[in-house]
Amino acid sequence: MKFKTVLVLIVVFCCETVLAQQPKIKPYVPVDEVLQKEIEAMDKAFFDAYNSCDMKTQASFYSDEIEFFHDKAGLLKDKATLLSATEKNICGKVTRHLIPNSIEVYPIADYGVIEIGYHWFFNKQEPDEPTKASKFIIFWKKENDTKAIGWKITKVVSLH
Repeated sequence: MKFKTVLVLIVVFCCETVLAQQPKIKPYVPVDEVLQKEIEAMDKAFFDAYNSCDMKTQASFYSDEIEFFHDKAGLLKDKATLLSATEKNICGKVTRHLIPNSIEVYPIADYGVIEIGYHWFFNKQEPDEPTKASKFIIFWKKENDTKAIGWKITKVVSLH
């Protein structure tokens, strides 16, 4: 009996020690409210074009050196191929919906920002198919030029 009691106490102590060592994760608070809103607006503008199949606007957002990492399809590094694949596989078939308040924006010195968030994709061809939240990461580079859009998407990580 004493052995079981001691064993239980050791297990409880070890579990409490391990749990006490877990990091305390603080809720996200934007570093820069203005930048947060600017990137949220860019996200909305890009995905409005995505959902309406406005290929010209989508192309204007992508850097010529785009890298698109997709957990299922792999790495795509060609802007024309990415746009063609989107037009063929997404247009009229799939829509993206941002999960409200899920965007986090992290400034990257001398570059731009990293946007992290969650969204759902709905397939119009399978309307009853359940969807799950997917994580995404977008690298936005601030370009100092005279183009209408000063931010360019240079990298995308799409996780399903």
